[in-house]
Amino acid sequence: MSELITAELVDLDLSAETKDAAARSLAGRMVAAGRVTDLDGFLADVAAREAQMPTGLDGGIGIPHCRSEHVAAPTLAFGRSPGGIDFGAADGPADLVFLIAAPAGADDDHLTILSSLARRLMDPAFTGALRAETDPAAAAARIRGEEVPVRDQLDAPAPEPGGATAEPFRIVAVTSCPTGIAHTYMAAESLEAAARAQGVVLDVETQGSAGFQRLDPAVIAAADAVIWAHDVDVREKTRFGGKPVVDTGVKAGINRPAELIAEARRKAAQGEVSTFSGESGEPRAGAGSSPGAAGHLGVRLRTYLMSGVSYMVPFVAAGGLLIALSFAIGGYEIAGAKSVADHFVWGEAASWAALLNQIGTAAFGFLVPVLAGYIAYGMADRPALVPGFVGGAIALTIDAGFLGGLVAGLLAGAAVMAIQRVKVHPTLRGIMPVLVIPLLASVAVGFLMFIVVGKPIASLQNALTDWLNGLSGSNAVILGVVLGLMMCFDMGGPLNKVAYALAVGGLADPTPGSLKVMAAVMAAGMVPPLAMALATTVRRKLFTRTEQENGRAAWVLGASFITEGAIPFAAADPLRVIPSVMAGGAVTGALSMAFGCTLRAPHGGVFVVPLIGEPFLYLLAIAAGTAVSTALVVTLKGVRGNPDASAPAGEEAGVPVAA
Repeated sequence: MSELITAELVDLDLSAETKDAAARSLAGRMVAAGRVTDLDGFLADVAAREAQMPTGLDGGIGIPHCRSEHVAAPTLAFGRSPGGIDFGAADGPADLVFLIAAPAGADDDHLTILSSLARRLMDPAFTGALRAETDPAAAAARIRGEEVPVRDQLDAPAPEPGGATAEPFRIVAVTSCPTGIAHTYMAAESLEAAARAQGVVLDVETQGSAGFQRLDPAVIAAADAVIWAHDVDVREKTRFGGKPVVDTGVKAGINRPAELIAEARRKAAQGEVSTFSGESGEPRAGAGSSPGAAGHLGVRLRTYLMSGVSYMVPFVAAGGLLIALSFAIGGYEIAGAKSVADHFVWGEAASWAALLNQIGTAAFGFLVPVLAGYIAYGMADRPALVPGFVGGAIALTIDAGFLGGLVAGLLAGAAVMAIQRVKVHPTLRGIMPVLVIPLLASVAVGFLMFIVVGKPIASLQNALTDWLNGLSGSNAVILGVVLGLMMCFDMGGPLNKVAYALAVGGLADPTPGSLKVMAAVMAAGMVPPLAMALATTVRRKLFTRTEQENGRAAWVLGASFITEGAIPFAAADPLRVIPSVMAGGAVTGALSMAFGCTLRAPHGGVFVVPLIGEPFLYLLAIAAGTAVSTALVVTLKGVRGNPDASAPAGEEAGVPVAA
């Protein structure tokens, strides 16, 4: 196993002034070491991860990181900046920068090493030694763990007068983040350090990308409270039933651990507890808990639906791209070709086109069952998978399509949750989740789909399909405007996800109308980051230095259909940015529908343009919307004046002023 970091991957005098420049400098060392195969491709992945959530941590630490197909081996590069670099931390710039690169399929051993490093970054003795180090080889050795820093002796609570030791307050915690490489383990270390300082016994379960080891049930049983610091769902939540639970994001675990521990103490003192329905892990209000502890019904419903859509999208992406490629090679008539299992000629392009088409069609066959199955899974965990998939398959059988899959998933989840509420004899509990619940719930869902709600849903699905196919002229343009506004209003929020889910759902049973909707949605979603990138290029002085850096990354994010690339701009100046990008998105959506552009792929941005119907008009629609948004945001920012015109370009100019 090659070393994670060597002296060649250490820069103790990092001269970069921005986080993009720092990433490029450190990534260049990785390329020179043969650890990264494509510098620009890797940096695009780093920028995409950075757009999801800033990677700066309190204490002067920056941890840009990603998993990328352009990484040959798990690698870490370290840079020490004399002047500091802004990575978005609340306490200011970072002088210690760790660029973590993990392959898309990194093995568990390497990820464990990365996780160990991430946790040690919270140790002041470790970071202090790195700030004082003068030898790159010694710094690399420290990071590899060859020199163990001295830790503060904070492990035991102080004894009470008379020699007696008070029974410590006990907490169990779970930490997790989307990538499971860094924030997961830093939150764990931060919580542990705060607990030691307060004399609290705290045990953490890190649910990272290398898997997780469950906390001992005896440890959970002895705990007085629970802390969840997570950005993805906590697995097997039911283990923590009957305890007061503090539920928050992973960043809070890193930056506010003492507050979370104090909140856990308060909830325990007030007698608050959380209970969970069966295996679903959904919290229910318990004694002393607030009525809204389980979350608003609308929020939970959207979470369930997005769970199904997120699992469905890879099937849509693979199947849609394969079908589109087959049409590009063999024409639309290839859809009627004989099965390649019976007739395949190696040297014929038509045979290869038919092969791609039939593989893509097979992938599409899973869309509705996967959607229904994972909606049910999001509601009631594993016991709901079988009735969910069965309901989705029935939806296909009765031609209820995407809407049928949505309803089947909700019915399956509700049926399982209802069965889980029934008290059974202890001897039957072992077979409930693997036999009884799937069996009874499948019968219930099958009855409802076949006999009760299936035909009305199928009629509604057919009516919606006919309406989309019949859209023309002003009606199509109006729909394009509405979709564009939804995509650009909250840029990754609820309205954006609803529009995207509608478009992706249409690909489950593709028609000319649904393909136009998918094209309009993707085109409009590309406008916000592209417009911000263009605006920071043509009028740099209207934007802060950080916004200018974000603008460079936004070119790649926008071209890749990552709408969230515009969020930093909207957060800093919502009253000017959001209306501007909504206007541009509406223009793009309207033009895409008016031009009759179609799209079979649910994602990809400009990289799937060759597979788009009317590609040149499609690019024109995107360019027009980008130009409109850019002109509006530049005009609105310019109207308020530029009180800091004398300041160096990009330092303070463009900071929003109070209305």
